[in-house]
Amino acid sequence: MPKAAEIKKGMILEIDEQLFQVRNIDVRSPSSRGANTLYKITMMNVQKHQKQEQTLTGSDFIKEADCNHCQLQFLYREDEFYTFMDTETYLQYSLSKDSLDELTFYLPDGQEGIVGLLHNEQLISIELPASISLKIIDTSPGIKGASASARTKPATLETELVVQVPEYIENGEVIKVNTSTGKYTSRA
Repeated sequence: MPKAAEIKKGMILEIDEQLFQVRNIDVRSPSSRGANTLYKITMMNVQKHQKQEQTLTGSDFIKEADCNHCQLQFLYREDEFYTFMDTETYLQYSLSKDSLDELTFYLPDGQEGIVGLLHNEQLISIELPASISLKIIDTSPGIKGASASARTKPATLETELVVQVPEYIENGEVIKVNTSTGKYTSRA
């Protein structure tokens, strides 16, 4: 069982026999001497899709859910469901848009390198690669002679994610986006 200080974003925790995925961790260090560091954890109930917050001290123990990991490929979206395929067994799993939340912006068709978290043979969550390549579908025209350190402009990507890119980037180019920050990193 990990301590609260060891909890990371994306982990699946078991609290009162229910599964929760950690969405955000806010660390607060009190100014008084001898006070414990507080960890405000925002979680999503996997079964009910409800948010819950819990505040723990660094020495509190919390139970991590028993989950298996598998390599997945994103296949397609149908209505509100996203379908993934296990690259080893070819089994298909679906997750709702609600359970994926903001991760849907990083799922172009055919995206590989996704790690699936299985609990009792059911897909409950996914973990994305550190960066993914996405095609720009709409941005203002590029400016010739613009340097890499110049100003930025908004660009709409194929998954409807909007990121700030350098001025010299044009429509149709493929760029890499950091999945944890949602920011442009480089051309692909």
